[in-house]
Amino acid sequence: MSTAIAPPPAEDRTRRKRLQNAVIRFCGDSGDGMQVTGSQFTNTAALFGNDLSTFPDFPAEIRAPQGTLPGVSGFQVNFSSTEVFTPGDSVDVLIAMNPAALKTNIGDLKTGGILIVNSDSFTDVDFKKAKITSNPLEDGSLSGYRVFPVDLLKLTKAATKDTGLDAKSVDRSKNFFALGMCYWLFGRSMDGTLRWIDSKFKGQVAEANKLTLKAGYAYCDATEAYQTAAYEVAPAKLPAGTYRNLSGNNALAMGLVAASERCGLPLFLGSYPITPASDILHELSMYKSFGVVSFQAEDEIAAVTSAIGAAYGGCLATTTTSGPGMALKMEAIGLAIAVELPLVVVDIQRGGPSTGLPTKTEQADLFQAIFGRNSEAPLPVLAPATPGDCFWVALEASRIALKYMTPVIILSDGYLANGAEPWRVPSVDELPAFPTKFRTDPEGFKPFMRDPATLARPWAVPGTPGLEHRIGGIEKQDVTGNINYEPANHDKMVRLRAAKVAGVVQDVPDVVPAGDPEGDVVIVGWGSTYGSITSALAPLRAKGHKVGHIHLRHLNPLPKNLGEVMKRYKKVLVPEINLGQLAFILRSIYLVDAISYAKVEGKPFKQSEIETKVLEVIK
Repeated sequence: MSTAIAPPPAEDRTRRKRLQNAVIRFCGDSGDGMQVTGSQFTNTAALFGNDLSTFPDFPAEIRAPQGTLPGVSGFQVNFSSTEVFTPGDSVDVLIAMNPAALKTNIGDLKTGGILIVNSDSFTDVDFKKAKITSNPLEDGSLSGYRVFPVDLLKLTKAATKDTGLDAKSVDRSKNFFALGMCYWLFGRSMDGTLRWIDSKFKGQVAEANKLTLKAGYAYCDATEAYQTAAYEVAPAKLPAGTYRNLSGNNALAMGLVAASERCGLPLFLGSYPITPASDILHELSMYKSFGVVSFQAEDEIAAVTSAIGAAYGGCLATTTTSGPGMALKMEAIGLAIAVELPLVVVDIQRGGPSTGLPTKTEQADLFQAIFGRNSEAPLPVLAPATPGDCFWVALEASRIALKYMTPVIILSDGYLANGAEPWRVPSVDELPAFPTKFRTDPEGFKPFMRDPATLARPWAVPGTPGLEHRIGGIEKQDVTGNINYEPANHDKMVRLRAAKVAGVVQDVPDVVPAGDPEGDVVIVGWGSTYGSITSALAPLRAKGHKVGHIHLRHLNPLPKNLGEVMKRYKKVLVPEINLGQLAFILRSIYLVDAISYAKVEGKPFKQSEIETKVLEVIK
């Protein structure tokens, strides 16, 4: 770790119950600061040395009425002394800032779990907004949990009474009281958050937030009821190195910058803001010192066409979007395929169709990525498995795009984009170098002559003497690049472009199943299902079932040994957050009876769901 936070004093730890892991969820109104609270607890857990996985859950409504069900925002973190792969199926500690948050989240709290509620917000008006007919604190509906009602607003006002802040600003500080309580419950230092407050806020606001945080910590320490709710989660034994807490979108941005450095080309991003991809644009705008040019276009079409222009001019070009924006970009992506220019297209998938569920996760753009263009227009498609893996997939997609002179699509999703995990910062030597050379020799140059190994055409930057040539969407003659309408030539060019993409398989590693190399069931997944499948594998095998797991990073072309490996198992199960798109592809290519396990709830799979489905398939 680059910075360490000390564990609680020895005398404090002796009265704490030790846990292997714990799952906390903060939930409240979208204005209650739940994302800030969760992020700060996550950073503190990471600095302490825990392995962790997070799941921020944003409301789909931009400005839902305060205290209503559609406006609930949440942040879940699973922190552990051992390796974790998911944010957790169920919750050990739930902090609910109002009745709406309680109603929408109580179903995930474990029996006997800790429930901290902001009792100041449990009024008749709040119950009406949340469509609750009786007070849950009094009607016995919470009898299965350890309930701790706390007058958060009243206690925050007492802690900040001498700061001179107005009532509205004081109300905004109450999330730090809840955070201070959680730091005490799990023996975490407040130092990191106190430093963050000083860097983020100024004057009275900073002072109020710090006082409130300390007051929450002191409240638990001085209240006897909380002494039986004190826990300790020891640091995890992570491989040596420097770590940072990293979200998927931040990892993609850093991976693209690293790719730019390793290929020796300036990075250009042409993008239009869209949830949940906008953070990549924000992040890359801060890398001007690395020569990164980020352009916020007026719409999705302008964004992708600006990137195509940058690719023609010799840049490592990329464009970012989500599903609806991807649809708008498709004609221009077809142009990039036709003119055979490298372009990295990043699609952070979200719930649809149309506007759909803009803040919820989904994996339903696979068909769009592989098939969603007019005519025959194949391109490589890759998908990261974890937030940290987004970094490496950005590097790999850039390398393939440059080597094969083709657009490449990266399929991330909202779960990976906003989720975070401890990520070991690699050394420069660990990053693959793929220096790129332009064609500069005019002798024998033709714009569509091809490398026999990759079928890539030469990359001639405009303005290079003797290498003048044209590009455009009309079909070109093989080798010369002249406009050509001959049927046989069109057939040849279509087949050459398809063969080039199919040839990327020589760069795709063979699959090696995790778990059992043959047996009852192989689970084939892609993208963000990795965590829940990986977590389910060990308990299934411990019960004596022979289960393997293949997780696909390359979705087009697929690994060349995939078909042979799937045949080693009696059943093939394909969990996806869509209606079975990968399962459809596997059936059509390999004629295998792939069993689709589809879920489109805007939420990731739980480990328990995967385990239950595998047992059902085995029976």
